[in-house]
Amino acid sequence: METFSEQDFEIYLRPTWFIDSDSPPVAEFAQSTTGGAGTDVEKAGKLYYAVRDSVRYDPYAIAHDPNAYRASAVLAAKAGFCVQKSILMAAVARAVGIPARLGYADVRNHLTTERLRELMGTDVFVFHGYAELYLDSKWVKATPVFNRSLCERFKVKPLEFDGKSDSIFHPLDAEGRRHMEYLRDHGHFADFPLDKMAAAFKHTYPVLFEKGADWAKGDFEQEASREN
Repeated sequence: METFSEQDFEIYLRPTWFIDSDSPPVAEFAQSTTGGAGTDVEKAGKLYYAVRDSVRYDPYAIAHDPNAYRASAVLAAKAGFCVQKSILMAAVARAVGIPARLGYADVRNHLTTERLRELMGTDVFVFHGYAELYLDSKWVKATPVFNRSLCERFKVKPLEFDGKSDSIFHPLDAEGRRHMEYLRDHGHFADFPLDKMAAAFKHTYPVLFEKGADWAKGDFEQEASREN
């Protein structure tokens, strides 16, 4: 079991440039979302579902501009991919006093769209992002990535979160098809490791990385609807 000093917890509570939990929009969103919640577990649950469903999942939101990865920017855009939504999740948790950090893993996504697979050149998503919250004396994984409407289009079970057990992708979808396979764990971080993610993306998705995000814009939910 991991043990932490007061200094460790301070690291997971303080705002950073990316996890700008002290920005007025992020703080207001966190406070208004957790109104009426008594415990940290209850607060975490409210924040999880708010981030999951009020911020649309958009894999085409990958950007070279560091500003696109600030929690306040993701909240304003109301859209983002897993890395961005997890940064927002960590920020709103810290805003209400819940220690939070970021985790990353490489995953094989069996239910992507044909267009996205062609752009990426693979079905492996490197540096998939999620958040970890410290609740009831343990770290709990939270993956508020796929919003409910997208899950319905893909026929994937939405990920739930009770603040007590890890919320990670299902291996199968609602119809028993292979969905998500975890391949490699990159560990956890107190702040967003932009340089590490950029290096992994550049190596794995050279065409997508070189041509930039504007070249790869699209409507992921519409693609999912057409293919499913």
